[in-house]
Amino acid sequence: MDPLHEARPARSNLLTLLFPEAPRHFPWARPAQLILRSLHIAAMALVVGAIPFGAPFEALRLPILLTLASGALLFAIDLARDLAILSQGSGVAVLLKLGLLGMGALQPADRLPWYLAATLVASVGSHMPGSWRHFSFLHWKVMRYPD
Repeated sequence: MDPLHEARPARSNLLTLLFPEAPRHFPWARPAQLILRSLHIAAMALVVGAIPFGAPFEALRLPILLTLASGALLFAIDLARDLAILSQGSGVAVLLKLGLLGMGALQPADRLPWYLAATLVASVGSHMPGSWRHFSFLHWKVMRYPD
């Protein structure tokens, strides 16, 4: 058999499921992300805005839960499209944001600077150009996918 014309081995079902050839398209994703992102920003603003005024956890319980739930759902939609996002600029920004939020949770007395840093990373991550958003640190090139 000619090695140049051999068929490529089939990708395992799990790999194909987690890392499709092209990101999946869900027609409902864009409107869902719009609603979730708006809720996420509003809830997060309540949390970050209340911290300097010493708001107790009990007063922030609902905004914190809404921030966590909406953020988790937003990330889940991106991951459902393609896990490769974790190696791209947008996914790395989300992971960095989660790390900063974790530092704030570990250091409650100093959480405001950590949460503000996470907010800045989130803002850059959401508004960076496509060439940064889709840059793959794994392949060291821009992966152009339709948003």
